[in-house]
Amino acid sequence: MSDSRPEPTVDLGIYSRTHVSDGIDSTDKMALILSAGWVFVCVLFLVIVGLGDGATLGPLRFLIAFLVVVLPIALLWVGTIALKGARVMREESERLQASLDAMRQVYVSQAQMAATAMGPNVERKIDELVKRQRQTETAISSMAIPPMPESAPASRPFGTQPQAPSDEPPQEQAALAFASEPAPAAVSIEDFISALNFPETTEDREGFAALRKALADPRASRLIRASQDVLTLLSQDGIYMDDLRPDRSRPEIWRRFAAGERGLAIAGLGGIRDRSSLALSSSRMRQDQVFRDSAHHFLRAFDKTFSHLADGLSDHEIAAMAETRTARAFMLLGRVAGIFD
Repeated sequence: MSDSRPEPTVDLGIYSRTHVSDGIDSTDKMALILSAGWVFVCVLFLVIVGLGDGATLGPLRFLIAFLVVVLPIALLWVGTIALKGARVMREESERLQASLDAMRQVYVSQAQMAATAMGPNVERKIDELVKRQRQTETAISSMAIPPMPESAPASRPFGTQPQAPSDEPPQEQAALAFASEPAPAAVSIEDFISALNFPETTEDREGFAALRKALADPRASRLIRASQDVLTLLSQDGIYMDDLRPDRSRPEIWRRFAAGERGLAIAGLGGIRDRSSLALSSSRMRQDQVFRDSAHHFLRAFDKTFSHLADGLSDHEIAAMAETRTARAFMLLGRVAGIFD
């Protein structure tokens, strides 16, 4: 035997009139009493005083007497009807409000029941969509960046170009009589690109190692410190490079920039389309002198460093450099400064 009980009906206020009067109500009774009282007063006045001899007004005295009796009664009933109409409108408004409250309660109850029943399924679907989106972005990134050659050259120092193989044997340099201090080890291109992206987390040991090597190199540290300054200033407005998804540009366009081309020829480098980030950065550039100076210093450092390195970078290295946080900051601030216009 089923224990199911019928669900209680929801009162929508349609049949919830508290008072319905089809006959004479108290307002009508009061109007009748006042009307009868006024007629009695008028009749008593006519009996005692009379209408006069008619020497002055003549026939108009009957019209005036009629208006004196009828007009107050008419005004009284007009007020009574208006009062009853206002009361009916108030009752209808209360019933309508009750209906709206009941419908809102039903909607909220159904929404809560649906959320309770479908919540886990919806969250699971959202998680699946996020995973698929990340897989798609990874696949697109792997397609956009050209693959490394099988026989990749060994890491070379920062600022040097790859040397062509020579058939001549290396010449030995004669030992000098005096001793010179050893030059500081230059950071490799791979470590420099990793430093431009900065460590991912506090446990990213390889990222911190690459950053220390880059900061030890005077030429590389100039861009690293300028990038760190603008990234810190941008984060004050809630702008983080990890949230930006710029359009990828071909390495040829980056080489044009390194060669000195500006304007529409390198417009593809301004791949930041996030309107809020562009608006906040543009406003900060106009109003904050410190931000403006830091941004221009960073743009000059990026221009000088990349122009110096571009000839010695492979297409894969340029593509990897374009994916760093420093390059994204350059795309954002470059658009704000009008480099790509």
